This record gives sequence, structure tokens and C-alpha cells, in this order.
Amino acid sequence: MREINYMALGGTLFIPASHKYLQAIVNEKKLSGLKSVVIDFEDGLEKEAFESAQKNFVNVLKKMRKETLFVFVRARDALHLQELLKIEAIEKIDGFVLAKFSLLNAESYFASLTQTDHYIMPSIEGEELFNHKKLHLLKEKIIANRERILLVRFGLEDMLRQLEMRRKCSESIFDFSSTSAVIGNFIATFKSSGFGISGGVYPCYKDEEGFIKDVQRDLKEGLFTKIIIHPNQIKIINELYKVSQEEYTEAKEIAASQKMLFSKNYKMVESITMLPFSKTILNRAKIYGRS
Repeated sequence: MREINYMALGGTLFIPASHKYLQAIVNEKKLSGLKSVVIDFEDGLEKEAFESAQKNFVNVLKKMRKETLFVFVRARDALHLQELLKIEAIEKIDGFVLAKFSLLNAESYFASLTQTDHYIMPSIEGEELFNHKKLHLLKEKIIANRERILLVRFGLEDMLRQLEMRRKCSESIFDFSSTSAVIGNFIATFKSSGFGISGGVYPCYKDEEGFIKDVQRDLKEGLFTKIIIHPNQIKIINELYKVSQEEYTEAKEIAASQKMLFSKNYKMVESITMLPFSKTILNRAKIYGRS
């Protein structure tokens, strides 16, 4: 298992396992700048295409020759994950997204992956999103497997479905009181325990301005890496993940400071309290550069 900093995933393109260019994409022959992909057997795949997609994936895996791209798979469910793990050369995959991860299937998911070296990205999409007690119980199960957890995901479209809501391209998910409260609690629950959290999907793939605003809001809320659904979002997100010279200089000074308290850019700086955020900025600069 190669070491992965979750921040290096960047924009994670979800690709149906049936996609005709899947081989070229995972072999890094298409989509320059793409840092990570999820081969999807779940919501992004039509049910009638499942069998042919499974065969396509087996063939792709045999010929996979990736170098820098991070490749993950989203299985249909815990039983399907067990089937995938039996496929020859499955060790070429970096890890798995655990779809609809819940208190009902968490143990089954984790048990299947116990003897593997794969990274795990639980995706919480059900009733736990809306129940503080259940969410904390689920967090405890995730903490017990911390060394394998790359980051935690939430199902944004599933959240909207359960709330019988739909947003316009011009609207942030943080504009609505219900979704803002749910995501805010989710962020506080997992980030306070040291987990990275990926931003939700922005469905309006032709709206470049809206996508930029969505990513910027993710960053403001402490979300990093993001589901993307169209190649035109790759270059944009890589550019947005760069840090400004001002951010970089301030973060570097805070990380190196021997002072507990000092002034910077007319703001009070407490080195200890601002150190985690500063390290995040420096990591971003290392991976994506400076703007």
C-alpha cells in the first residue's frame, strides 16, 4: 500500500465502471491533471449495465498501468465488495469508497477489508446524517479503523433526497438552514476527531462560475478534495487548490515561530491554535503550488 495524503486526491472524478474510456483514463492516457478517480458500481451505473460493467472492470484491471493516479472503487454494497476482492490483481486498486455506509453494514464492510492493504473512504448517506447519537456511534466504528481511513465522505444528493429538496446552480448547500446544520454537525463531528472530509458534488458541470464558488465555499468550511463529474472541472479545481503567497508566508511563519503570541497582518496570532490550519496550507502549497 503506497502512502497517500488525502489532500493529494484533489478533484476525484467518479466514472461508471462501464465507461468506454475507463482503460485509457486509469492508465493516465486521458484527462491531464486528474489526480484521482473512483470507478463506480453504485449510483453512477445503470442496473442493466452491471454485468457488462463487471466484465469491463476485470479487463481494465488486468491492463492497468497507472503511475501517479490514485484509483478507487465504489462497490454496490458490502456483498459486492467481497466479490470484488476476489478478482485477480485487485491489489492494483488503492482503496474503496464504502457506499451508503451505516450502522447496519459497517461491521460487514470492515470485516471484508481486514486482511487487505486498501485505503477506506466511508460514505455516510443515510439516517445517521440527521441523528447526532447514531452519527457518533458510527464515528466510533470509524475511529476503531482509523489507520485505514483516508477520509470521510457524505452523500450530498442523498441528503437532499431525504429532505425532499433540490438546489439551483446559483445556490450553495450552505444557503439552506437544514442542510447547513446537517453538514456543519458532520464537519464538527469528524474533523474534531482528526478526519479529513471531502466536499460534496456540484451537479451543474457546465457552470464554471458556480463550480468555483462551490469549491471556495468548501475551503471556507474546512472541506478538502471534492467529487467531480466532468473533465472540465479538473483544471479549475487544481488551480483553486493553490495557495496565495500571503497565505503561504503567514503559514510558514506560524509553523516556524517559537513565540506563543505575535502580530501578523494586523491580527493576533496564537501559534498553537493556528498551527493545524497552517500545516494544511503548507501541505496544499506542496501539492498544488502557489498562485
